[in-house]
Amino acid sequence: MKRASALVVCLLTASASGASAPRAERGLARHAAPVQRPAAVPAPTLTGARGAGDAPAVRRAALDYLEGFYEGDTAKLARSVWTEVRKYGYYRPHPDSGYVGDDMAYEGFMRFALGVRAGRNRPPARAPKVVEIFDVLDQTASAKVTAWWGTDYLLLAKQGGRWKITHVLWQEHPARRSSGM
Repeated sequence: MKRASALVVCLLTASASGASAPRAERGLARHAAPVQRPAAVPAPTLTGARGAGDAPAVRRAALDYLEGFYEGDTAKLARSVWTEVRKYGYYRPHPDSGYVGDDMAYEGFMRFALGVRAGRNRPPARAPKVVEIFDVLDQTASAKVTAWWGTDYLLLAKQGGRWKITHVLWQEHPARRSSGM
């Protein structure tokens, strides 16, 4: 069996003097204990007994979540999202403002989907629909979805034999910076 593997390389550079760090960070650095960090951390794999057989079901739950919002399909949301889900995320109310946090309960998921079905909140024609599975165990899993509104990090649990999204942390897409050159 071919095993997929990847390395997440952690590039950690620090100036001994702290001159390149912001003032607040320089002050903290003087009082912080030294921390040993690995140069490379293996990325999670979906092999062996860690739940690889459940990966397609986890992917389906993540796609049902995205498609539920994109298509206004409350049945897909009900199938993939726990009724006590906790979703919290960050967006900028204005392009030049800072981020603001906001939460959404299960009822908000359904209201949003119904709005899409009624012609509001429609996704752009070429909206991204990307699912990345990070880890699948026998009872829990984690994934990332990239959608038109931003990036969502999903935590899932197997409940009654079905994978359900229990928590979502999201952020809208970062503002594109113009190259002032």
